[in-house]
Amino acid sequence: MTHALRSGAHAPRQLFSTTPAQRVAMARQQFFEEGLRPSGLVGEAVIQSWMRCRRTHADTRHPVAFDAVTPSRLHATLGRNRELLAAAQADLQAMEAALAGTDCRVLLTDGDGVMLHVTHHPMAPRQPVLHRTARVGVNIAEHVVGTTAPGIVASTGQACTVSGAEHYFEVLHEVHCAAAPIRDVHGRLAGVLDLSVEGQRFGFDAGSMVGLYATTIENRLLQAQSGAHLVLRFQASPALLGTPLEALAGIAADGTVAWLNDAGARLIGRLPAQAGERRVDELLGHDLPSLLRLGRREAAQPIRLASGLGVWMQARLRAADGIDFRHAVAAAPTSCAPAAAHDPAQSNTDDEPMNPPCSAETLREHSRKLVAETLDAHGGNVSRAARQLGISRGTLYRRLRGMES
Repeated sequence: MTHALRSGAHAPRQLFSTTPAQRVAMARQQFFEEGLRPSGLVGEAVIQSWMRCRRTHADTRHPVAFDAVTPSRLHATLGRNRELLAAAQADLQAMEAALAGTDCRVLLTDGDGVMLHVTHHPMAPRQPVLHRTARVGVNIAEHVVGTTAPGIVASTGQACTVSGAEHYFEVLHEVHCAAAPIRDVHGRLAGVLDLSVEGQRFGFDAGSMVGLYATTIENRLLQAQSGAHLVLRFQASPALLGTPLEALAGIAADGTVAWLNDAGARLIGRLPAQAGERRVDELLGHDLPSLLRLGRREAAQPIRLASGLGVWMQARLRAADGIDFRHAVAAAPTSCAPAAAHDPAQSNTDDEPMNPPCSAETLREHSRKLVAETLDAHGGNVSRAARQLGISRGTLYRRLRGMES
């Protein structure tokens, strides 16, 4: 068989419906024995993975060692992924609790395919392949263990499911897995969430479940990595805020949209490639001062986006050193007028309330102003001001020294 596959147009037409296992067996025969592209028998993601694996692994019967990376590399990997692990902790526990009555394993890898978290399952001795594979530190990247769902996600960034003999190596043909990507604040692949079971198919929609939890983890990670960004949460229905369906956006100190999650991109469109073209007033229809005023409200407020779509939005400003200004604003006096709530069905982007604009033109200036006002509100008492800001006295002292420089 040559590396260049002949067109699937010459593949024999299937006259009768077949089981999933029969279709995969037919696909493997066409691909590995006849050199045909088995289009329609397995997914395109699997075919592309087989083609990549074929370049480096000639024998599909070759044993796979499932070796862990070196201790030094594992230590460095765990250190680099502290934020991801922290963001995922609660959802991994919730996912494992939901799956406790099944034989499924929850796996979390970094962007390179090294396992960071694995479910310790009591059925492990009866799952020989997963018993050897599902260990922290094992590298399950595509170039190491061939076609798997997490390997495809790590290679392509796209969610997928790989069942049974769709795995490249025969040793994995009893395994079924579904995986979804987790991206960071820079849009890079931060990790892969995977659900695997051995010896049986999933008894539920594993792809939807793993996608739901991956989205929740990604949203937590984006907010944790947002630094001094103003984080916006919005959706057409306020009931969707705080769920995996909420849209998120990070607004940088220069008034540009720094990042969006997938839900945000679906509501306002993908971000332009050039950062200078991401002005928040053009993409959202509201300037930075008006969004900062929105952050003074605890509850979501109705606003209208630049497209004319009415949404409910919450804004939260958190400084890079940990100060949460959502709580500080309530106690500190300010010269900025609050944003008036209005019904998006009865308003447009041209009839915003005529409040005086906030004097702070950047998030940094705004944060300095709020620190000073909070300190003044507590008569210069650093301990009380730090408690109001939700930080330690040492952090506040460092912030004050930076304000004086």
